[in-house]
Amino acid sequence: MAIVLCRVDDRLVHGQVVIGWGRPLGIDLIVLVDDTVAASTWEQELYRMAVSPDIEVRFVTVADASAQLPALSGDGRRALVLTGDLETMAALHSANPVAVHRINLGGIHHRPGRRERLPYLYLTDEELRRLFAIEAAGADITAQDLPTTSAVALRSLP
Repeated sequence: MAIVLCRVDDRLVHGQVVIGWGRPLGIDLIVLVDDTVAASTWEQELYRMAVSPDIEVRFVTVADASAQLPALSGDGRRALVLTGDLETMAALHSANPVAVHRINLGGIHHRPGRRERLPYLYLTDEELRRLFAIEAAGADITAQDLPTTSAVALRSLP
């Protein structure tokens, strides 16, 4: 097994993740890493409704995910590690740069201070600098909304 996708998407579990990425990659397991969602049974149930029963969904804290990364890499299933923000993915990469070495920037939407880098990707200059630092630490970071579109290298973002 391998962690086949580490994705940052602020909408978390939705059709683009489950259908767009999950089916083509043959995902068996989605590990949603979010401290708030991990503590909220009703939010977990909402996200579970978007996923077919043949895909397991785990809701874990950042600390738990960091501890589980080695086991996920050796499990017999194909996993998608999903975070809703860059800080969480950065923490996972820092905890295990081997397991979290390819990072996909999916839907990161507009907020005050962010500017459009791609139609689905809005980042502040500070967030972009942080991503460059994670890349310098060994991560391969690309932006790609769906597997049917071309990946955009971090260094190519405006």
